[in-house]
Amino acid sequence: MRAFSANLFALLFLCALASVFYVWSALENRLERHKRGFPVPGRGSSHHGLPVDLSAKTFRALLAVPAAQRPHLGARLEAPNLTDQTASAGNRDYHVNGDNKRSALREGPVKLGSPVEDGIFWSERLEGLLPAGFTEEYARAWRERARTHRIVKLEPGCGRISNQLATFADGTKACVRYGINADQVQGETLTYYLASLLGITNLPPLILSQLNGDGEQWAAVRTRIGGLQWSDRAVVSLTEWISNLTGVVTPAPLRQESGGLHPVLPELWSKTTAELLELMQWTDLITFDYLTANFDRLVSNLFSLQWDSRVMERDTNNLLKTPRGDLVFIDNEAGLVHGFRVLNMWEKYHNTVLGSVCVFRKRTVQRVAELHRRRDARSRLLELYRDSEPLSQELGFLSDEHAGILQDRIDRLHRHILHCKGKYGQL
Repeated sequence: MRAFSANLFALLFLCALASVFYVWSALENRLERHKRGFPVPGRGSSHHGLPVDLSAKTFRALLAVPAAQRPHLGARLEAPNLTDQTASAGNRDYHVNGDNKRSALREGPVKLGSPVEDGIFWSERLEGLLPAGFTEEYARAWRERARTHRIVKLEPGCGRISNQLATFADGTKACVRYGINADQVQGETLTYYLASLLGITNLPPLILSQLNGDGEQWAAVRTRIGGLQWSDRAVVSLTEWISNLTGVVTPAPLRQESGGLHPVLPELWSKTTAELLELMQWTDLITFDYLTANFDRLVSNLFSLQWDSRVMERDTNNLLKTPRGDLVFIDNEAGLVHGFRVLNMWEKYHNTVLGSVCVFRKRTVQRVAELHRRRDARSRLLELYRDSEPLSQELGFLSDEHAGILQDRIDRLHRHILHCKGKYGQL
């Protein structure tokens, strides 16, 4: 009888703890969404009735654990690593390249021909409607301003506590990533320049800056830096902060229960131009995340399916969208350096996600094919990085091992594209 009572008491105690944890998780989820301006489930959200998203607290600890401890990870948790995108009067709207007529065309149904050409490529007409995003001209101008403007305020608002939202003297803002270690800042930076090599313009402009006690850029926030316990001469990254963004749900063709996004998918012919343009950007995102081995976006959602069957119905990690429907790839610090370091843990998920796509932008495929043929990804990335970033020597570059992994992934992606062409090229 005593044993029965003890077991009953233990069961009731565990139930009470579970209830407290559930309520705390719900409150935390609502608080995070309120801070970002996202709808709270149950208050007009399109995800009414969905359970609290616990998946975001499972894999992000990988980004916060020193390299020596990573092989011994358990189920350690960390808060979601999403940039706070609450609207700001001092921030510009997303930069696009196109007139009102082009924007209007994007909202209508597909009227002229097939959305796919030459078997596996998005049509030239759709490519022509895709906005330029963060053009190189725009990014260069932003980088020049960001390197000279004084920072007058640092505050929370860019994901984990080690990051800060910086306000420049002219009122514009940037996300400052200090990083738990140099891998994160290096990964974010090199990922940005790899996107430039591939012609992918969905990443906000980025610069590096050094926290120099004698410099004027950080003079007004030295007290705040001291409170954050940042090293005096640490190299940090700053990326442009974009207002008026919302979350993005994984499209149905890219979910696990689907047969994938391929040229003979019947739904492609019934989608609006805007929906097709979003899918086109998704195909760029998937090929890009495969090359960089970034596990902190769609791959992490796929991983979370083993305990959360509805994770694909909620917002994708580190991916946001403008009012026009243009995707913005944020928080890329898991790419390249750290992504390559933990590649064995995630490779099967990377392969699954890449295997779900057999439609591509012709321009992206051409860049990949060139990097495959010339086998010079390392030298071209290093040249662009050094020419564009004055602090490249301070932060460093890929190791020989990681440069080899990048070239190998380019070759594998090229083979996958050829496989798709062989399967669908005669259609």
